[in-house]
Amino acid sequence: MKILHTSDWHLGRQLYNQKRTDEFEAFLNWLIETIEQQQIDTLLIAGDVFDTTTPSASTQEMYYHFLYRASNTCCSNIVIIGGNHDSALLLNAPKHLLKAMHIHVVGEMSDDLSDELITLYDKNKQAQAIICAVPFLRDRDVRTVQAYEELADKATKLVEGISAHYDEMARLAQARIEEVGQVPVIAMGHLFTTADRSTSGDGVRELYVGTLAHIGGERFSKVFDYVALGHLHIAQTVGGEEHKRYSGSPIPMGFNEANQTKKIVIVEFTNGKRSINELEIPRFKALYRIEGAADEIVAKIQSLLDEKCSGWIEVTITKGDHAPNLSTQLIDMLDGSPMLLLSTKDARAREYVHLETATSVKLEELSPADVFEKCLNVHAVSDELKSTLKACFDELVMQYNEKE
Repeated sequence: MKILHTSDWHLGRQLYNQKRTDEFEAFLNWLIETIEQQQIDTLLIAGDVFDTTTPSASTQEMYYHFLYRASNTCCSNIVIIGGNHDSALLLNAPKHLLKAMHIHVVGEMSDDLSDELITLYDKNKQAQAIICAVPFLRDRDVRTVQAYEELADKATKLVEGISAHYDEMARLAQARIEEVGQVPVIAMGHLFTTADRSTSGDGVRELYVGTLAHIGGERFSKVFDYVALGHLHIAQTVGGEEHKRYSGSPIPMGFNEANQTKKIVIVEFTNGKRSINELEIPRFKALYRIEGAADEIVAKIQSLLDEKCSGWIEVTITKGDHAPNLSTQLIDMLDGSPMLLLSTKDARAREYVHLETATSVKLEELSPADVFEKCLNVHAVSDELKSTLKACFDELVMQYNEKE
């Protein structure tokens, strides 16, 4: 059996208000071709199918058109779990209809955990695998809120609650093996784990602050022959264990991911043996992040023009004299070329009171924590009080994101 593991599509995502429909469609077309070329039996999508809980009609059409096409390939089964960006109600709405096409959807945690346990069968009605399809687990799913809790107590309860959920799924999977025979057991999840790489501003919503709800790789049961994770956008293993992996996002979600190699993971089980390989995803649109003094930036962009490059550009002035007309100069340079300037920023404008003089610093470029930090600095809050206020603010952000 061959499994293709992907996640974090974020369909409908924009970059500086630029639509990325062409990139998403190119990826989905490539994925269909890859399923056929690699003769994939099962496709796993580990959460964050959509970028928002209210995707547009055209974005939903793209998603359902892909599922229709994929169901008509060699792929016998598709399993989709909800991520923190997804609307569980939207994902679950057509689940019974999709199940008739061997597409299994688990948008949110169920009161009956057996709903998250899926036995996959091939076209000959033979059991192929058992999937523990665990969606994104929210705070309310795994613990009981108590008054006057310390942040450390919340963290402990979150980790214990999520770990207990996976332990119960492992127990259910073992019971199912007794019914259908020995087959691979695959766990799916959408969560943070410890000791993994992430990048600031990469679209990963910080639902839990610091190390809250970061699950250690050892917390996953040895029953699981493979752990297919989503949430982090960089393809990587968990704790150096090859069979516990994030597939990462298929296209760069922002300019900070511009130099990352995007991948899918292919897992094959043959005669009780497991092999794991990564397959690089082509780059469908080039993103260029250019930094330096104004004259250096102009020279780098001219070099791109000389090489007849195409794509989108983000410029950040990091040194040198103030260049108020740089944006206009660059737009004129790029006029008529296949490149588009999306943003010009001045990284030297660090303090809140200096933001007005920045070339182009937008609120969307700052995280809530950045804005709160600037407010604390403007009001000259003491370091001792600052730590207390930050802890309170972190709790408010977590509660807001949970409600979202």
